[in-house]
Amino acid sequence: MDFIIHEERLSANNYIDFLKDTDLGSQYPKERFSERIETLVKSVPISLTARDSGGRLIGVCFGITDFAYWLFITDLGVVRSCTGQGVGRALMKAAHELAGGERNIVMYTCANENAVGFYEKLGMTKPNDVMVYDHIDWTDFTVK
Repeated sequence: MDFIIHEERLSANNYIDFLKDTDLGSQYPKERFSERIETLVKSVPISLTARDSGGRLIGVCFGITDFAYWLFITDLGVVRSCTGQGVGRALMKAAHELAGGERNIVMYTCANENAVGFYEKLGMTKPNDVMVYDHIDWTDFTVK
């Protein structure tokens, strides 16, 4: 499959439409969903897209980084019809390079249990040094 990765800011509506065609659509809380997605797409330091040869959005990778030591992948999604074709791997590699490269940057993510195998194939391991402060309202739902 041919695709091109770009640094690109999506609109909230474009990203919400994308979520409907991926397995990412269930990772966000229902509370203030649209408002928070708007903030996400405007503010995230690394915003990469993958588009097929016809220009169709087939993958997205968002990450936060200090460009010196670490990168946290907040969102990685590929449309269901394009999974298993190297899109996710290419997005992760591009984000890692953009943040400063694998020799400088430690990369983290919170992986959905169904995606753990994918991340392990990339060489990622489960850390034991991550702490969480989680005191927010979080009602599960799926973007449809």
